[in-house]
This record gives sequence, structure tokens and C-alpha cells, in this order.
Amino acid sequence: MRRTADKVRQGKVYLVGAGPGDPELLTQRAVRLLRTAEVVLYDRLIPKCALALAPPSATRLFVGKREGRHSMSQRRIAELMILHARAGRRVVRLQGGDPLIFGRLGEEVEALRAAGVPFEIVPGVTAASACAAYAGVPLTHRDLSRLVILSTGHGKEGEPELDWSTLARPGRTLVFYMGHRRLEALVRKLIDHGLDPATPAALVANVGLGPASLVCAPLARLPHRVRGRCVEGPALVLVGEVVGLARGEGEAEQLWEQPAG
Repeated sequence: MRRTADKVRQGKVYLVGAGPGDPELLTQRAVRLLRTAEVVLYDRLIPKCALALAPPSATRLFVGKREGRHSMSQRRIAELMILHARAGRRVVRLQGGDPLIFGRLGEEVEALRAAGVPFEIVPGVTAASACAAYAGVPLTHRDLSRLVILSTGHGKEGEPELDWSTLARPGRTLVFYMGHRRLEALVRKLIDHGLDPATPAALVANVGLGPASLVCAPLARLPHRVRGRCVEGPALVLVGEVVGLARGEGEAEQLWEQPAG
């Protein structure tokens, strides 16, 4: 009877957002799933303290990506999820931030559906919210911004193909994920398409993963302010009148404790 039960046991994949890195910003659902996981496939920005929530017996597989360097292909990641789920295991696919926003969720969902593997999506705190919170910036403001646009800061071949005329309109907040490596090009495009060079802008880096940094300047001056600085960890670029409400660079307080590891 036991053998029969093992054969019919159905595995499942949980596509979980780990938030910006601080384990205190994990959702309760994410914590519960990690504590019962049998296999965890995790990305580069997942701190050790979050992985430690999984049982010691759980298999931990690093499948992280970094610009220009992939430890594992997307196809192989999907194959591993499907393999372990078909073996009847509870699989947690752990991604930084929110997997629904600039993650590989779409491709992974397509693969799981095609394989007939059940899955559940568990959203996390996205980097846009975390970085704005750290900077003391509201992403919306009824007097300054009634629209938020989240955009990638780079494309498959380098500079992203975006509707710059739409992005350059006033009265909105722009958030560029992974935009710091092409900051000068982003700023030039926005100004060339009509955005006021004096529009407040900021680069926020490493929030939730260690000592965070915030650099604020008028849009046209931001690349100059950032140039020569060592930007540690992931970074987002915020643009819009709401950025003028950012906390001062001299303010040392943290909005939450940074994780130990």
C-alpha cells in the first residue's frame, strides 16, 4: 500500500518572490512554503538567512543569473522543476523581488503548463517598492504623479527599445530596473524626448541586501553624480517629481534592518 501511495503522490512547484533580500520582508506564505520545501531552486540575490528557513534535508540548487554570466540555462531550470515535481516533491522556485515583475515567471509558467505540472505563484515585495521606501519616496502622489511606469533598463542586445515619448511626459513616476549600467543613455533619451532636465531623479542600490546607497540629483546631473562611485548590488533608477521628496543623503537611519547574510 505504501508503494502505491508513493506512486500517486503529486508534486507541485511554488514560484515564490523572496522580496528585496531582507528576510523580514518575506511574506508569511513564502516562509511557510520554505519551511516545508523539499527542493529549493534559488537565484543569486537570495540571502543565506532566507535559504536557512528550508529544512536541512531540503535540496538547494543555485540557478542564479548575472548580466553576461548564467550558471544555468532557463531551459535547464524548467527541466529541474518539472523533474522534481514529477518525482512527487514540493518544489520552491525562489526569486528575488516579485517574480511577476521582470523575472522569468512567464517562461517558467509556460514550461510547467506544457508539462502538466501544477504550480502556484506567490508574489513578493518588488524592488520598485523597496527602493522607493528606502529613499522615502512615494511612487504616487495625487499632486505630483498619478501614473507609475516600471521599465527594464536594458534589452537583450543592450539599450532597450522603449516608447521614449510616452516615458518623457510629465506627471508620472518612472522606475528603471537594472538601468544603472546604461544610465547616461537613459537620461539622454528622456531629455531628447522632452523631459525637463531638472526633473528629480535618483539611483538607489543594494536595498535589503546590505549597506544601501542613495544618490539624488536633477536628471541631467545624475550620471555625473554617480560616475566614479562603486555601485554595489542591484540598482534602480527613479525619475519624477516625487523623487524630490526623497530623504536627504545625510540621513543615516534604515527603514528596516539589513540582513546579516
